[in-house]
Amino acid sequence: MNYERFEKNLIDNIKEAQLKLGFENRPMSLNYMQTSINHLTGAECSQEILDGFADFVRERLGELNFRKIKDGICITVPAEGTEYVNNLDGYDFISELISAVRNHGTSMEQVLEIFRRYSSDVITQKSNSDEFDLLAYFGNSSPDEYYYCLTDEGCHITYHRFIREDYEDLGF
Repeated sequence: MNYERFEKNLIDNIKEAQLKLGFENRPMSLNYMQTSINHLTGAECSQEILDGFADFVRERLGELNFRKIKDGICITVPAEGTEYVNNLDGYDFISELISAVRNHGTSMEQVLEIFRRYSSDVITQKSNSDEFDLLAYFGNSSPDEYYYCLTDEGCHITYHRFIREDYEDLGF
């Protein structure tokens, strides 16, 4: 069971939302596909897995609430958990990326330069899909393990990020 990876992903997603939307000292709900939970934990998602995860993170994130949704689980993290995440450091890369893509006129090359500032092991691949233009990720998984699907919208760059397994499941 890999509760550590699941916790890191949940925290990363909360932090990303806080960087985009600002921190409010309130609960936050995030939807996870069951397949994503399977990938993150290395086990088939079940109530037992969710209960074990809740026990694992309780000291840091508080009492999680789980609600079944179509094809997944909605996880609600209480205000004490979102405050814990808000106080974490080490999110310089995603913070800089979000700041860059917020601005109109940021080029794809400027976005890729941000990746290169954080690692000399940046992998990029042109997309064969109409869904996005370029895939970028860190070959050594540092500063993070996510796959970034980048799109040039003409006036700005957008991104979606996935864990490798979810990206592969999408079949791009």
